[in-house]
Amino acid sequence: MTSGPDPAALTAIDVHTHAEVSADGHGSLSPELFGASAAYFKTHTERQPTIPQMADHYRQRRMAAVVFTVDAEHATGHPRISNEEIADSCAEHADTLIPFASIDPHKGRAGVREARRLVERYGVRGFKFHPGIQGFFPNDPLAYPLYEAIEELGVPALFHTGQTGIGAGVPGGGGIRLKYSNPLFVDDVAVDFTELRVILAHPSFPWQDEALAVATHKPYVHIDLSGWSPKYFPPQLVRYANSLLQDKVLFGSDYPVITPDRWLADFARLDIKPEVRPKILKDNAARLLGLA
Repeated sequence: MTSGPDPAALTAIDVHTHAEVSADGHGSLSPELFGASAAYFKTHTERQPTIPQMADHYRQRRMAAVVFTVDAEHATGHPRISNEEIADSCAEHADTLIPFASIDPHKGRAGVREARRLVERYGVRGFKFHPGIQGFFPNDPLAYPLYEAIEELGVPALFHTGQTGIGAGVPGGGGIRLKYSNPLFVDDVAVDFTELRVILAHPSFPWQDEALAVATHKPYVHIDLSGWSPKYFPPQLVRYANSLLQDKVLFGSDYPVITPDRWLADFARLDIKPEVRPKILKDNAARLLGLA
């Protein structure tokens, strides 16, 4: 595994960014779902930076970024962006980019073999799951062999939780069922895989209290703050980030739908203790990702 970015040289670590387009122009989602996401976040459908462009964006800001795609081939039929391509591209910008992978849990043993290869040969540092798009409950036994491998490899598993802008406004929500993204289903995963490092992505609307309960109860469950401007954070999330969860909350933007500039500008106006701010922006992520 490569050493990755040097935390001492960074102002922040963004643990949640998306590779939306491959080098040959293939999108990570269908045009219909991309369009729904763009409308939801009030962005432009042409916003799809390449990985080298993402590296430039974060390097200029002296930040590091975790980069991943979503493999949802089983549920959507849409071919994914190659995990190997993302890992190789991040390796070319190892001073600022950190590769995660995404494997559809429906791929069974093939997915387990891929996970091991990606960590051992490509330096992947974690795995992204999006239960709503991938069409599975996080506590479904079909995913357990994959979790077992990820736990053994010693890297984190990041789960989308709460509502998603992907499919919003499309008839039937683009086939995406929100029920899969209740963080309480990840609580079962934390019980059954006691050493697995878990990240609950996003303020988990409408299950924010459930996410806080899981993160305070299970020692290796973290929360990232991506996908929402901090000015919209629920008050209980801010309260817990300032206190009980100050060592387990992570900066994430959801770039490119939310830029780190916008997120950080709003975060600066949030009532966060001075001693907690650097933990959220960098220190917690550096420790979790093995960069510290």
